[in-house]
Amino acid sequence: MSGQLVRSLLIALATALVAVPLGYFVAPWLGWGVFCLGLGLQLLFHFRNFARLDRWSRHPVVDASLEGEGEWDGVFGRLYRHEKELRQQIAQREQEIAMLIAAGQALTDGVVLLDLEHHILFCNRTAEAQLGLKIEVDRGQSIVNLVRQPEFARYLSDNDFSRPLSLRPERYRERVYAIHVIPYAGSRRLMQIKDVTQEDRLDQTRRDFVANVSHELRTPLTVLAGFLETLQEIELDTEERQRYLQMMSDQAGRMQSIVQDLLTLSSIESAPPPEDEVVDMSRLLDKLRRDAEALSGGRHTVELEIDGKADLLGAEPELVSAFGNLVTNAIRYTPPGGRVRILWNRTPLGAEFAVEDTGPGIDAKHIPRLTERFYRVDRGRSRDSGGTGLGLAIVKHSLGRHQAQLDIRSEVGKGSRFAARFPLHRVIAQG
Repeated sequence: MSGQLVRSLLIALATALVAVPLGYFVAPWLGWGVFCLGLGLQLLFHFRNFARLDRWSRHPVVDASLEGEGEWDGVFGRLYRHEKELRQQIAQREQEIAMLIAAGQALTDGVVLLDLEHHILFCNRTAEAQLGLKIEVDRGQSIVNLVRQPEFARYLSDNDFSRPLSLRPERYRERVYAIHVIPYAGSRRLMQIKDVTQEDRLDQTRRDFVANVSHELRTPLTVLAGFLETLQEIELDTEERQRYLQMMSDQAGRMQSIVQDLLTLSSIESAPPPEDEVVDMSRLLDKLRRDAEALSGGRHTVELEIDGKADLLGAEPELVSAFGNLVTNAIRYTPPGGRVRILWNRTPLGAEFAVEDTGPGIDAKHIPRLTERFYRVDRGRSRDSGGTGLGLAIVKHSLGRHQAQLDIRSEVGKGSRFAARFPLHRVIAQG
């Protein structure tokens, strides 16, 4: 602006140099008139640029046509560049904020931003689905009024966020959420909502597993301890002694079977994916039939039906274990005189191994849980049949490693059908 001041002084000096001679030699009024005219024109020039600047300041825009005259052109040029840079910075900040919001929306955990009074400032889509919120409507509302659960309200009011809150929302009682509240920025709180339903189920499964193993082993151990105490304290004849020893042997064998099945299940779960070796199904099916006849001892009719010859790709020991469990269960639970059918069918979608029996059948309410470890429809009857409660769990894991599905159909009083369906890429046609 110093250049503009010098220029104005020079113009005023030049005007004075013209006006003084005119006023001295011609007429004083003429000199003053010329001098005032010069100053007036200069003021008009500046006023015109000031008016332009005033209009722009009321509605600042990035306008390349914004320009002045003389030194004012430099002023307007600097304003144009400053406004352009400022708008670029604002656009960049808005883009960064939009990316942060998009990242928050992409999180699989729920995120809710609250103020100190627990009013909602922001929440992502995951939190909306988890807590039933709607940010367009609920922004500014107290989250305690929207999530009406006493334990949640106490957690926020206690102000102790050292541990997360485990919450089962009223609208989704089967879900379990871990809620963490993190104070930030002085007067803000970030609430993170993590879905821990799967972890909770796994933890419950582990607890049930330990309880079931303890229960399954306690009975034979109690029997063994009782018989040992009897043998130590009471004199028995040879026949009675042998009977007790046989019962002890049966209970020891039962415990050995449980431990063996547990080891089998553990090895299947931790083993690498099965190798794609060709399993000769004709030989395997014939072995299953002979094993079934041996286990039945002539008490059942055992049939083998093959529709479309095909082999499988997979781990033969695992498939033998899975198929053998299905066949053994059918023999054990089918009353004498019943029929057990072993079926192998090639289908357009792959192949199916099935075992059908004419046993007592299973109530539909039990079917979804049959593959759970130690789950029994009738505990006493299962133990009498020699089962450990782990057979179908082994079947499920073995088939899952071969991308096969276990389909169970049963009707009380008519029998059951257990089918393992293999995908097409696991099937090799013969001939």
